[in-house]
Amino acid sequence: MAPRSVSVVIPLHNEEKNILPLYDQLVKVLERCSGAFEILLVDDASADGTLELLRSLVEIDPRLKVIRLRRNFGQTAALAAGFELAQGEVIVAMDGDLQHDPADIPALLDKLEEGYDIASGWRRERIDNPLTRRLPSRAANWLMRQVSGVSLHDFGTTFKAYRRETIKDIRLYGDLHRFIPALASLNGAHIAEVPIRNVARSGGGSHYGLGRTFRVLFDIITVRFLLKYFTRPMHFFGSLGFLSGGLGGAVLVGLLFDKFVRGHHLMVEHGPLLIAGAILVLGGIQLISTGLIGEVLIRTYFESQNRPIYAIREIISQELKVGPQAG
Repeated sequence: MAPRSVSVVIPLHNEEKNILPLYDQLVKVLERCSGAFEILLVDDASADGTLELLRSLVEIDPRLKVIRLRRNFGQTAALAAGFELAQGEVIVAMDGDLQHDPADIPALLDKLEEGYDIASGWRRERIDNPLTRRLPSRAANWLMRQVSGVSLHDFGTTFKAYRRETIKDIRLYGDLHRFIPALASLNGAHIAEVPIRNVARSGGGSHYGLGRTFRVLFDIITVRFLLKYFTRPMHFFGSLGFLSGGLGGAVLVGLLFDKFVRGHHLMVEHGPLLIAGAILVLGGIQLISTGLIGEVLIRTYFESQNRPIYAIREIISQELKVGPQAG
């Protein structure tokens, strides 16, 4: 059974050549598989004729909504803007370069109907360059599976369907849109993978290159920290601090023994080692202090926003009447 309403969020940046064919394909698919639907097109400060085309489409189709950003904020910010304004029970995110086939949307919606919270696209047969795209992507996906514990083959694709309550609970920043399933797993989201087609780009140029690999690596480190230590930063910084401080302390104790028992001159014979020991001790103190500051900030974050550190899927109980019973 199809959801009663679907929102499709599409970030766009200089996609003038792809907008009209994308719109035609998308409307045909949504009219067949969904009741009510809306299409949110987020113009991320395009410099070509993208905005003019979007204005024309909105005039002829009230189911379209165009969100124009003030400057080029990037794909994550564009998606976040679309998610915030989406009204559908299910929210589908996809790219605007026609490499995502709208015909795959029904398969994503069907997977949500099986009870999953996220249906994530899987480009099983990729057509990208083997060296600059496929190989780095395969390595990043393997690393992300190990870090997050979420068993997906393809974290990188934007093409995903979300239950409204699942995506609304996630705050995006940086370039973390590709790791939404991992972030959603913090709240216990059920995630499934759906094979999708990987279509060759018909117009415009790709916005990604090999240099993105390093940014993805940094994002993976961020996600690892968020998944394991977000609510307990002291466990991360404190462990490193005790390791550093303990090692430095051991070095300094050994040097003191060498000085007072053997009578050696520390700065003459062990100057570099003495400095290294002192730096390790100071580094340990700084790491532990960072952990304490992190603990304070986390508590301030949750208390100021009145957010719990848990997420409830549902409450099942019989209605219980508390108070005086009628006589």
